[in-house]
Amino acid sequence: MTRYILKRLLLLIPILLAVSLVVFTILRLGHGDPAMAYLRLSSIPPTDQALEAARHELGLDKPFAVQYATWLGKAAHGDFGISYVTKRPVLEEILYYLPNTLILAGYSLALTLVLSLPLGMISALKKDRLPDHLTRGLSFFGVSMPNFFLGFVLIWVFSIKLGWLPPMGRGGAAHMILPILTMSCMSLCINTRLIRSTMLDNMHSRYVLYARARGLSESSVVGRHVLTNSLIPVITAIGMHAGELFGGAVIAESIFAWPGLGRYAVSAIYNRDYPVMQCFILIMTTIFVLMNLAVDIGYAWLDPRIRLQGDKQ
Repeated sequence: MTRYILKRLLLLIPILLAVSLVVFTILRLGHGDPAMAYLRLSSIPPTDQALEAARHELGLDKPFAVQYATWLGKAAHGDFGISYVTKRPVLEEILYYLPNTLILAGYSLALTLVLSLPLGMISALKKDRLPDHLTRGLSFFGVSMPNFFLGFVLIWVFSIKLGWLPPMGRGGAAHMILPILTMSCMSLCINTRLIRSTMLDNMHSRYVLYARARGLSESSVVGRHVLTNSLIPVITAIGMHAGELFGGAVIAESIFAWPGLGRYAVSAIYNRDYPVMQCFILIMTTIFVLMNLAVDIGYAWLDPRIRLQGDKQ
């Protein structure tokens, strides 16, 4: 299993290289001149002489392959360039904003797990009864509502009408409630429906029938057999939800003025801050790959057959 994990970590290197090349190429092929953006953000008139000097300073007057090789060599040492807006190292600023985003994403994922598991179990065990109908209705409603619209609705209800929670900014725990609800709502509803459906499928399996024939209690059948086997597809969904939460942070942080990495990235895109955009995409790619690795490890922990295959690789 250890060899399998190490091999997956080594695969991260070519993935990041491919992503960095694609991102570097797309940003250079898109509309807009990085030198023009640099001058605009530096409040320098974009004369021909100023543009030529900016291109030379940024290395844009060199061939594309040389530009990429230079950037890649510096990035390998943790130097992702200087932000056009703040004139500070990009990696330093991203590491400053990243913990705030990790806080929101972590609490949102925890809320998804804590609520979706009991709700999905109750809905499956009370199939076609009132708890099941309520859970399915709320799940359908949550999946259908875009998170940006939900964010505005929550602000209107809990901040403007009721005055219970602050509408934006970062402060105490009260400032995190609305962003966390906004980010976790869709993942929570999807996970609840998935747990319900997988448990209903497993409850009609032969191994469940044999377990009941052996005289095991219903709680033991549900907990040790049905629920355990139902968690494997749920772990896949959780890995996807973790990545979605980081993507959803871009919207939630913009709505609630939360000083996180998503809001910082939106500002960089608006200002065409190319060094920040390149580093942000690489950070997001790394997080997605690591979450997929965590999902595979979770598979091996739940299913010994998968663990055995990992040991052979």
